[in-house]
Amino acid sequence: MKLARFIVSGESEIRSGIIEDSNIHEFTGDIFTSRILTGKTFSLNDVQLKAPLTPRHIIGIGRNFVGEGVPKPEVPEMPILFFKPLTTVVGPGDAVVLPLGTDDIKFESELAVIIGKEARNIDPRNIHEVIFGYTVANDLGAFNYFHPEGHWTIGKSFDTFCPLGPVIVTDFDYHSARIQSTVNGTVKQDALMERIITPIDIMIAYISRFMTLMPGDIILTGTPAGADQVRDGDVVDCYIEGIGHLQNPVVAQKS
Repeated sequence: MKLARFIVSGESEIRSGIIEDSNIHEFTGDIFTSRILTGKTFSLNDVQLKAPLTPRHIIGIGRNFVGEGVPKPEVPEMPILFFKPLTTVVGPGDAVVLPLGTDDIKFESELAVIIGKEARNIDPRNIHEVIFGYTVANDLGAFNYFHPEGHWTIGKSFDTFCPLGPVIVTDFDYHSARIQSTVNGTVKQDALMERIITPIDIMIAYISRFMTLMPGDIILTGTPAGADQVRDGDVVDCYIEGIGHLQNPVVAQKS
């Protein structure tokens, strides 16, 4: 199933819907537990997709992929984790705004996992029970705001630094996912999930040891080699086959 949030052309109300072929069927209620179809159907040509949900928490992981031909290290006992605030979230087509005072800003195409049930101290073998679905994320960071002692929060927290979309796919096999990206049509990333260091099941189980995961929490699972700097005027396209394209223009912040 593919779920999305959208705006109908000429309106400002954000609606929710289930995508089938070239149509989207509107529903109301809670996306996780009580989707109620309204009977209204729209053509995808007549709507603008937005970020597919408003997350509860956004948790990212750093340095979690190795390049092709590079031996994998052991899964770390304590992975590099960070939070991103909700103000980082934008949707497909929305602008990524580059903050003043830095030109060292990189994009990162990633698979985002959406939690659908409360989870605490979960066994890695049971991770499928708490995953609701998957979407594409662009985890941007201003690297000159990374603290030399390992503090990443500021650099990851600028407004618009976490585009999400275009849809949530609930029946996606992440094990065979291929993460890709282009900037202005030039390929930057193209790698399979098999290059991941801390697997998704272990990652989510680890996080659930120190915080209770709740419906709407998003786990950013890391990015493969090739993530690059972006500049004013660039267009970044993050793509995962089976989920879709997440394309965003990049613009400089006005003084």
